[in-house]
Amino acid sequence: MRNMAQLIKRDILQLWHATPLLQFQRFRGKINIQRPRKPHYDRALVAAVTQPQYPEPIKTVTCFEKRHRQLQIENPYNDIIAREVRNWLDHSSMVAIFHLNSIKADEIFDVRVQLHKQGMHLKSYGQKIVSKAVEGSRYEAILPLFDSQHCIVFAPHQKVGLLLRLTRKVPQMILLAGIVDNTLLSRKDFMAYAQLPGIQTAQAELVNTLNISARSMVQNLEAHQNNFVSILEHYVKFEEGEK
Repeated sequence: MRNMAQLIKRDILQLWHATPLLQFQRFRGKINIQRPRKPHYDRALVAAVTQPQYPEPIKTVTCFEKRHRQLQIENPYNDIIAREVRNWLDHSSMVAIFHLNSIKADEIFDVRVQLHKQGMHLKSYGQKIVSKAVEGSRYEAILPLFDSQHCIVFAPHQKVGLLLRLTRKVPQMILLAGIVDNTLLSRKDFMAYAQLPGIQTAQAELVNTLNISARSMVQNLEAHQNNFVSILEHYVKFEEGEK
């Protein structure tokens, strides 16, 4: 009986598992955000080792330091391209500025080839380069046209109508303004300029008008002389008839 009691007691003890006694206590202390507690030595050591080695950027920059930084990041290549843009503007008889929507590289290449066959050159520059090229010049008024994606057409001749016919096939190119004879024209004026007669036609009309005026002037100047000569001939004939 005693052995059986011990076996039953051992089985009961094996079935029963002691659970730990847990007691929850709310933390009533306040955390000081302004003066936090110093971290543990190990944690402070890890934080010191993992700090970045490069200096933080300066948040407040004076005007002198900003100018100094701008001078440092100046790219000489941009100056060369800016001089090229200025040269195109000075030596082009016609300049057209277009807004360029999304277009495939093959399509813009085809347009460039078509314009090149007619002696026109399609270019595209960044806003900073254009700003540097026209700064302090008479072309400064065109600078607001380059806020978005754009392209420029330079031509040594004034074939405005031909340019409009070629670009009409490319709806991605939207005309904004143009420069003809050193005069800035709006889109409406630039298209109206294309309706004017060509320079050769105008020259022919001017020559014809001058010829008509010259003939009329010569006839008016010779009229009195011709009348005087005619009167003298009649007088000579009349004198010879009386003799």
